[in-house]
Amino acid sequence: MGARVSKLLLRIHPFRLVVPRARGHAPPLLVFLLLALVLLTSCTSESPYDAAVVSRGEELFAANCATCHGVGGEGQPDWHVTKADGTLPAPPLNGDGHTWHHGDGLLYRVVSKGGQEFEDPRFGSFKSAMPAFGDRLSHDEIVAVLTYVKSLWGDKTSRGISIVESQAFASEQDPFPPNGG
Repeated sequence: MGARVSKLLLRIHPFRLVVPRARGHAPPLLVFLLLALVLLTSCTSESPYDAAVVSRGEELFAANCATCHGVGGEGQPDWHVTKADGTLPAPPLNGDGHTWHHGDGLLYRVVSKGGQEFEDPRFGSFKSAMPAFGDRLSHDEIVAVLTYVKSLWGDKTSRGISIVESQAFASEQDPFPPNGG
């Protein structure tokens, strides 16, 4: 081994790690460990959602939504194919469908008022089987369910863009209504 390499070899003691320093430079192992820490923390994706709200939303989703949308929000098979009665099957809410295209306000209105609220006789092609939950769930409970749904999206992207970030942008223009609103 070259003289320089041999000077930088690590000596491991039973309870401490000794790294000989090159003159005027940080120990190479320290530099490596700091770089590794920076890379690992930048690759770790932590949920932007409050854990207590997500947990409450998960409970409410299981009790009110999973029957149609699936336990993991996977939706019904062929969710984009119109059924004989003119309605569409329940779409996936786990980021594989189109839910993330909409702002929080529209998602809130769909859950609260049901899909029929958005039917228009001029546009007969849209017919919804989504029931209204505004009489069963409070404002905060609907927000918790939707927060849980958004937590299912994880790191999914569409055309290289985070769907969480895309939906957050849409929500800036159409946020959740104020409590009681």
